[in-house]
Amino acid sequence: MDDKVLEDIYQEKLEERIIGLLSDKKGIDYQTAMNIYYNSELAKKIHEGRYGIQYLDYKVLGEILEETEPELFLAGKK
Repeated sequence: MDDKVLEDIYQEKLEERIIGLLSDKKGIDYQTAMNIYYNSELAKKIHEGRYGIQYLDYKVLGEILEETEPELFLAGKK
């Protein structure tokens, strides 16, 4: 496996952990948590590898998402 494949696998697992955390913490179904995550600026930053943000702990990233984009959670409850 080359570095790109390993990075893609790491990112995929990171996203799964963030989505699972959001689902559990907010008491929302997994699909809603997935929609919230993939519509966030955080997801774009992780995908693009901006600022090395993808190397932060998934719990920290979940908190960042909650604090910086709370409107996504309001939309998710509708």
